[in-house]
Amino acid sequence: MALNSSQRVLRVGLIQAGKIIEERVLKRTDSVTIGPDARNTFVLPASHLPASFSIFEHRNSQYHLVFTKEMQGRVRVGTSDVDFATLRQQDLAKKRGDCYVLPLTDSSKGKVSLGELTLLFQFVAPPLEPVKAELPPLIKGSLWQSVDQLFFLIFMGSLVLHFTVAAYLAFSPQVEEQELSLDELPDRFAKLMLPPRSPEPVAPKPAATPESEKKEAKKEESAPKAPRDPAMRRADIQQRVASRGLLKILGSSGSRGGGAFADVLGSSSGSGEIASALAGAGGVGVATTDAVGQGGARKGGGSGAVAGIGEVGTAGGGRVNLGSKGDARVSGQVKESMPDVESSAVDRQALARYVRARLKAMQSCYEQELKRNPSLKGKIMVRFVITPAGRAGDIAFEENTLGSEAVTSCIRSVIRGWIFPFKPPDNVAVAYPFVFSPTS
Repeated sequence: MALNSSQRVLRVGLIQAGKIIEERVLKRTDSVTIGPDARNTFVLPASHLPASFSIFEHRNSQYHLVFTKEMQGRVRVGTSDVDFATLRQQDLAKKRGDCYVLPLTDSSKGKVSLGELTLLFQFVAPPLEPVKAELPPLIKGSLWQSVDQLFFLIFMGSLVLHFTVAAYLAFSPQVEEQELSLDELPDRFAKLMLPPRSPEPVAPKPAATPESEKKEAKKEESAPKAPRDPAMRRADIQQRVASRGLLKILGSSGSRGGGAFADVLGSSSGSGEIASALAGAGGVGVATTDAVGQGGARKGGGSGAVAGIGEVGTAGGGRVNLGSKGDARVSGQVKESMPDVESSAVDRQALARYVRARLKAMQSCYEQELKRNPSLKGKIMVRFVITPAGRAGDIAFEENTLGSEAVTSCIRSVIRGWIFPFKPPDNVAVAYPFVFSPTS
């Protein structure tokens, strides 16, 4: 709502270094506060002010100027300008606690000094608000004229179509799917069509010959037959066994009709047992369980004795002793001398003790090649450095009368694996001689 032109409103401006930094026309009749608080009407970074100080109070439809003793300023009262000290002395401003209150009229104006800032105020006529001009409806137009009619029609048609299809699908009856058996399922994969397999040619059957007929007969005999009665099967097995081996000889008939034993022993045995035929033979008897258990007869007309494997020996010109097979024992020895050390950071005696405890590994390298070359011997001068980490590096063979590359390669691997109990500040060069010789 616009203010009446007869009402005057308060106009306040802030000046710093001769320039206006802020100006307001207070249309609403509210109190004006200043201070460092952000909720004040004018935010002033003045240290002597409280967080919020009401400098213009609006009470009983009238503004009142509130100031303190520390503030300096002037106010027009009537037709003359009066400073704050005169206002306090003439009691024109009423004291209220530590502050002084001066009623203001529509003709009042003045300034208040707040350090570097100066606050100016006066009462002015309210500014007129511009009246908004309204166009006639014919010129303003309607909502339908302000939109793209073609686009709107296409959009509404598409919207109606989509909603119609969605509603039809939602309310249409659902078709129940019947479960199909495995045979009724459609073919979903391509079939691999294989060409028909040509029949294999039938070889003509050769003409029958006597040899082929015998082979066929043997195949039929060897072919498995159907199971028969157990009694018949047993009789068949006895007949096959009787026609083979010793039983065939015993059962065969000789030239005189007495069998194989009849041919050997004569006809005196007749149809008697074999034991009676051999009763007159010396040193031969029929072995029984008792005779075998007792060792049998020993002399004259007795039976023989059972001899074990241990009692069977051979006699000859001498014995052959086959000793156990093994590798020939070859041993060598390694002798070392006191090393040459180029720095006092490594003790020679301690280094010699350390290497002497590990000569077995070097001896093993030497003995492996000594088996191939029993005359292998010589001297090797090994030069290496002891690194600050206590390891051997830059291994080289300065003198090598041994002449075996395999031994030097093995020794290099052994020395490379040593971890010395020394941690020198820098690499220490060492020259170490070794003499290799066989013990026999």
